[in-house]
Amino acid sequence: MITLNQVVKQFATKKGTLTAVDHVNMTINEGDIYGVIGFSGAGKSTLIRMFNGLEKPTSGDVIVGGDHIASLSPNDLRKKRQKIGMIFQHFNLLWSRTVFDNIAFPLEIAGVSKADRTARVNDLIRMVGLEGRENAYPSQLSGGQKQRVGIARALANSPTVLLCDEATSALDPQTTDEILELLVNINKELKLTIILITHEMQVIRKICHQVAVMENGRVVEQGPVMQVFENPQSSVTQRFVKDDLKDTEVDASITEIMAAYPTGSILRLKFVGSTTGQPIVSKMIRKYNLDMNVLAGNIKHTQNGSFGHLLVHIPQLDVQTDLMFKELGEHGVQVEVERHG
Repeated sequence: MITLNQVVKQFATKKGTLTAVDHVNMTINEGDIYGVIGFSGAGKSTLIRMFNGLEKPTSGDVIVGGDHIASLSPNDLRKKRQKIGMIFQHFNLLWSRTVFDNIAFPLEIAGVSKADRTARVNDLIRMVGLEGRENAYPSQLSGGQKQRVGIARALANSPTVLLCDEATSALDPQTTDEILELLVNINKELKLTIILITHEMQVIRKICHQVAVMENGRVVEQGPVMQVFENPQSSVTQRFVKDDLKDTEVDASITEIMAAYPTGSILRLKFVGSTTGQPIVSKMIRKYNLDMNVLAGNIKHTQNGSFGHLLVHIPQLDVQTDLMFKELGEHGVQVEVERHG
């Protein structure tokens, strides 16, 4: 387990004291994929560097596996860091070394024998899907392949914690999905605790179990990913969720429909968990004999389940629709009025 207790990190600048991390409390369970999200300057990069002692807190405690990181001696901290792997946005590979030698580098530093190094590196190359690229140099690799090397190198010393600092920000969408899938598989296979920081909500949604949202150095919201997506509380979280769900074509359709039917209403029906796979809406339409124009809809998947929404247009709101809304609520479907003509 990893615990942060009232962690503060301040820097002295020409303009005075800058508080990058402001009284953060956090508990990360063993084996979880824990996401930290925030816009640039939120403090998330400073925060993640305190997990392995690259930054020391000004006050508060960072406890990883029972060890207070800031209190470790230099020698004990070096040993601890061998069990805390880290991957970076821009890969940080050694350009004069091959794939094999990049992955082997931390094992060399740890004094592992050549035979054991070779066996371990070969296992890692298979794990991250780089068979056949062992002798290639970083300049000969794609961005996704470079990040796979970075992941393998971070796993070389069999860590219990993996820190991911914007690990997919430099990758295209398809490659991002592939790297995220790899991280999920590693988490399941190795029971590895992964702490991932990002400014992309879809990354959090796809692989994380828990999420903390940061703004101005503070954690403004945290909890299970499903819960945060279903009911975001802070304005910054609402913005992240809205951006992840945003569909410009749907927005255009709503505008056109409202122009054609100025007296109608646009509703957003929100489905969570098991309700995403049930024909609840069609049953309600038949039961209440309601005219409904389906505009758009989608389902998003998280590690804890699925959620989705359906945008519909109805001619008017009346007693019948009120009864339907109530019954939908009983089935776990939330109804929001997007626009009312």
